[in-house]
Amino acid sequence: SALALLVLAAAVASAVAALALLPRAPENRLCTAPNNRTGFLCDDRVTCVPASWVCDRASNCRNGEDEQEQLCGDLPHSLPGYLVFYCSNPRSWVYADQRCNGMNDCGDCSDESWSSAACPPCGQEWWSCSPVHFEFCSCIPRRLCRDGIQHCLGWSDEFLC
Repeated sequence: SALALLVLAAAVASAVAALALLPRAPENRLCTAPNNRTGFLCDDRVTCVPASWVCDRASNCRNGEDEQEQLCGDLPHSLPGYLVFYCSNPRSWVYADQRCNGMNDCGDCSDESWSSAACPPCGQEWWSCSPVHFEFCSCIPRRLCRDGIQHCLGWSDEFLC
């Protein structure tokens, strides 16, 4: 019986060792990428790539897990929900790190001003106005202020900003 117990212990130890060799992905890959943006955690559990770098046909994780078929096979449905923001048009979507970035990524500003976007007011680097360019929604970058080009309907970017 001692021999049987020894054989069983060796089998359990062997199984545990084999399981330890299998790559285990973290259950939750949500992380905060640079500029406080939504990110994807690589297998190394250190590298956090911005959401919009996932499935962009360029490996940003050491093992290429940000480009795997299982993740990128049926965009956006194959992506975890935290990486996707659905625009007001249900057929349109953007990566979660493009929500509230000041740019009109959805094409209808729903990623910047729609109630589900829940964007904060313009930050210090932005000027609040009604932009004349389709590229922006309710704020323009301050770097465009006083540049001699109208970016806001009332010219506030040239006279007040």
